[in-house]
Amino acid sequence: MPVVKIDKDVDALTLELVAEFDASVERVWQLWEDPRKLERWWGPPTWPATFETHDFQIGGRANYYMTGPEGEKARGWWQFTAINQHVALELDDGFADDDGTPSTTIEPVHMTVTLEAEGDRTVLTNLTQFVSIEQMNTMVEMGMDEGLREAAGQMDAVLAEVPV
Repeated sequence: MPVVKIDKDVDALTLELVAEFDASVERVWQLWEDPRKLERWWGPPTWPATFETHDFQIGGRANYYMTGPEGEKARGWWQFTAINQHVALELDDGFADDDGTPSTTIEPVHMTVTLEAEGDRTVLTNLTQFVSIEQMNTMVEMGMDEGLREAAGQMDAVLAEVPV
């Protein structure tokens, strides 16, 4: 399991996940950049993701849905706010209605993903910033921390494949 730490900081309104991989920064970066690879790990194993759009550039948007065990769909979207290739990316992450329209029920969170080389390994840090303690509690109650852990746990299998 690549996850080495998951830490909830109520004072800072953040959830931080740290994972380590036996792969180069460039290979780990591809897991975010390539929507077909992203689909193979984003979301818990019982809720796989399908990315309908993935415009990986600053200001670009990704629209996806996760399919649950009973066939139910949970929709989401990302808006990329910063991209520093092979180093970091930032995005706003929100829920969407059945037609893909951003939901106004719960505000989006802001995620910052950083990649750091340590020899031939990569350390990934995913820092999620919440807008309020209520939002943080709601999303943790929905299983966000465990979902992130399970999603990151699937990255090794994708990285183990021979690179194309």
